[in-house]
Amino acid sequence: MPVKVSVVVPVYNPGPYIEDCAASLLNQSLPADAYEVIFVDDGSTDGTSARLDELAAQHAHVKVIHQENSGWSGRPRNVGIDAARGEFVMFVDNDDHLGHEALERMYDYGVANKADVIVGKMAGKGRPVPVELFRRNHPHATVDNAPLIDSLTPHKMLRRSFLDRTGLRFREGRRRLEDHVFVTEAYLRADNVSVLSDYVCYYHVKRDDAANAGFQRFDPVGYYKNLREALDVVERYTEPGPLRDKLLRRWLRVEMADRMSGRRLLAMPDDYRRELFREIHAVVVERFGPGVAAGLRPGQRIVAALLREDRYDDLVAFAEWEAGVRPRSVPTAVEWQDGILRVGLTAEYVTADGPLTVTADAPGPRRTACPATRPRPPHGWAPPRRTASSGPPPT
Repeated sequence: MPVKVSVVVPVYNPGPYIEDCAASLLNQSLPADAYEVIFVDDGSTDGTSARLDELAAQHAHVKVIHQENSGWSGRPRNVGIDAARGEFVMFVDNDDHLGHEALERMYDYGVANKADVIVGKMAGKGRPVPVELFRRNHPHATVDNAPLIDSLTPHKMLRRSFLDRTGLRFREGRRRLEDHVFVTEAYLRADNVSVLSDYVCYYHVKRDDAANAGFQRFDPVGYYKNLREALDVVERYTEPGPLRDKLLRRWLRVEMADRMSGRRLLAMPDDYRRELFREIHAVVVERFGPGVAAGLRPGQRIVAALLREDRYDDLVAFAEWEAGVRPRSVPTAVEWQDGILRVGLTAEYVTADGPLTVTADAPGPRRTACPATRPRPPHGWAPPRRTASSGPPPT
């Protein structure tokens, strides 16, 4: 039988996590002669190499390629692509695993919709994954009609002929965000992208030892140099305007504003966050026009403005203010009415100074982020009393 899917797994010192990964790959609903698993061992030193050889000896559709350590995942994935015989190539990380029917469903869905890229629904185990993207199936998704840009991890299935036609490969060497560059270009060059949302295909796992690459502290200079490469891809394949701004906003929001906000910012040593601030400020000034920040949430717009205006002390002060805001609710009544449990409560946001409030004649939000001294945004709001209802308890 022709090989439908080649699963490429870059491997480096996964420890026991390789067992769940391998088990999920060997237990697919797709017949064993219809897919292959290619483990590319990138110089593991933890005994994994021997375990992979054992799996290959036991299963005819498992192949292992051993190579010297290359420093990151790009080179192993490219080696796997070159060795793949399948109509499609699926990328899986060595500490994650697949749903039982993932390969079969994604392959059938891709063929039915003539897709170059298939994005299967993800579930996070201790790791965040996109939510809005997987609200429904998108047989013909684009970066304009679906939030594809929210999913930039490499855990996708791609048509091999598409990879060959475009010459699309991962950037190699020890670098960050090579998956952003690869996936963004795939989205923008594919004839069709299909999103399968009615079945969890991919389980994205946070390791107990926090050894996932994405959880390691990074060098800000190198990180944002690599991030610029993803921005280059967007600019190469889009025209200036709202769509480009929307795509670029993803990096401003996730890799900059969120990273430099609230408790996340305050948890960093001062010297490290100053270095991050310098690099982010440079990218924001160089690459983002006013339309990019305009679509952010209000708090993120404040952070983005402070980053652009080179106001580090104000950014820290705003983070301290943000970290001090918290919700508070107080139950006021619990009663049954006509077979329905009704819970009354009051809820408000509070700071160390007391409840946040606004007045009816308060001015609208200012476009400038916050004053030059410690930021005290316009008072928040105190929600009115609300009643929550639920049906009767189970009998």
